[in-house]
Amino acid sequence: MLGQSLQLLFAGVAQGCVYALVALGFVLIYKATETVNFAQGDMMMLGAFFGLTAATILGWPYWATILFAITVMAVIGMGLERVVLRPVLGYPTFTVVMITIGIGYVIRGIVTMVPGWGTETHALPTPFGNGVVRIGGAVIAVEQIAVIGMTAALVAALFLFFRFAKLGVAMQATSQNQLAAYYMGIPVQRVNMMIWGLSAGVAAFGGILLAPVAFVHSNMGFIGLKAFPAAVLGGFGSVPGAIVGGLIIGIVESFAGFHLAEGFKDVAAYVVVLAVLLVRPSGIFGETVSKKV
Repeated sequence: MLGQSLQLLFAGVAQGCVYALVALGFVLIYKATETVNFAQGDMMMLGAFFGLTAATILGWPYWATILFAITVMAVIGMGLERVVLRPVLGYPTFTVVMITIGIGYVIRGIVTMVPGWGTETHALPTPFGNGVVRIGGAVIAVEQIAVIGMTAALVAALFLFFRFAKLGVAMQATSQNQLAAYYMGIPVQRVNMMIWGLSAGVAAFGGILLAPVAFVHSNMGFIGLKAFPAAVLGGFGSVPGAIVGGLIIGIVESFAGFHLAEGFKDVAAYVVVLAVLLVRPSGIFGETVSKKV
């Protein structure tokens, strides 16, 4: 029984890591521009396809495919912000949200038309194979351990980046108060563009981690519908909250899928979010902001 629970825990944490990375993209963009990017899941999917291309067509090693996908998606993310999103900043929030939804549909449509991608399901080769590790009575897939370890490494790198890098500090300042950052000499528009690039790169990383489990296909971007509740659960303006929220959703899904009726796994994320928001409307790490009217 203990071994089984441990297996479910590892599977949930591994899946939660992917949710956390996509949720992190939601939070980074929202903190900087107060825009919810509903194309985040599809950007993750596009990054996975670029990784697939580098691995299967170009024949690059696994680690090179990761860097390639992150770099390409960072450029695409910055381009989207500059060409599509920046001209509509200041418009009603509904307008910007609808544009991000439209971007997601466009990305999905383009992917289905690209030769070699299309609507088929593809397997992304990894160096981890089908190896397993036995811990007590549990049998843990090496891929799950790799996903957890690589996510932890990325989160640590982002922490150091935001804490010590000049650009990271500028991003934090911009997300907290754009006007004050502008008066301090920070190029706010350029920083916002880089935040979109960073968010897209993180999404690509999540897509490559998800690929060995869910395979690469044009509909894998719908995982954003699970990552969004993770961001809300953690507190929609909190970076640590996005990580914790993603892990909670992943673990709950893993145990619900095994112990509860079939189909409940798909709604477990939303049930958890509703339960938490009833107690903490701003999320686990969210802050309640009061405005004078």
